[in-house]
Amino acid sequence: MKHILITGASGFIGKKLARLFLKKGYKVTGIGTSLKHPFSMEFENFDWISADTTIEGDWQNCVAVSDIIINLTGRNIFRYWTKKYKTAIYDSRILTTRNIINALADNGKTQKLLTASAVGIYGDCREELLTEDKLPGHDFLAEVCQEWEKEGLKAKKKGVRVAVMRFGVVLGNGGGALSLMAPLFKLFAGGPLGKGQHWFPWIHIEDLERAVEFIIENNDIDGIFNFTGPEPVQQKQFAISLGKALHRPSFMPAPSFIVKAIMGELGSSLLQSQKAIPKNLTDSGYHFKFSDVKSALQDIFKERDL
Repeated sequence: MKHILITGASGFIGKKLARLFLKKGYKVTGIGTSLKHPFSMEFENFDWISADTTIEGDWQNCVAVSDIIINLTGRNIFRYWTKKYKTAIYDSRILTTRNIINALADNGKTQKLLTASAVGIYGDCREELLTEDKLPGHDFLAEVCQEWEKEGLKAKKKGVRVAVMRFGVVLGNGGGALSLMAPLFKLFAGGPLGKGQHWFPWIHIEDLERAVEFIIENNDIDGIFNFTGPEPVQQKQFAISLGKALHRPSFMPAPSFIVKAIMGELGSSLLQSQKAIPKNLTDSGYHFKFSDVKSALQDIFKERDL
């Protein structure tokens, strides 16, 4: 029985991946700051470690004995970025990843590390089509992602295969961005951010899960991967598609100056344009279940979910 360690296993993506691999017969250990995890009572092959992964500790013992490590730890970026909170965003990602790498087996040739990042690494790229070869940007999130990836790729020095997952906006029920967006649309107050002309990188949670499984179960696959839908969409079209999926209008735009005034530096980040495509995933042979945002949103918001 293969052993998967998931840091950040109490988050939206972490829970989805833990459930997927538990049902497939893997042993899964989750690590996070919560005292308990609901899967401890639900699954016999699930163990939970409550720990602050930015600090070295006994939790690292589990790293060396795991076949696969999925590193998802990171403080939520959807909060106002004070100087203190920006430090927390940085430390939660970089220090955790550094501690994981330090705890890997000295000869980790049988291990595989999948470590999270984000398409925010590219910065604001307007109309440019973004593959994984694009150079990083220079704003706060881009610099965090660069350092995050740099730490994760150090695992290669120990012989570990590394896959860097540059997530777009993850769409699914039960959490993520839609848990913030959908309520506004349901109240007839939804619409695009700013003029809605910036490109909005997205991925259905089911494709994210399937792509992670694809990388894990194909031992020769590693490298950097854009985890985004294969058909890019502008934010205005995304808002229209979300409105249609919820049977609600999408005519209430949030002007750029208001977004920036309310959200500060985070608001500016939300208005960036990233026309990212998953070239390395598709070149490796992965086939998306949801290639366009319309079908993705219609699947998520089926009649029973409204």
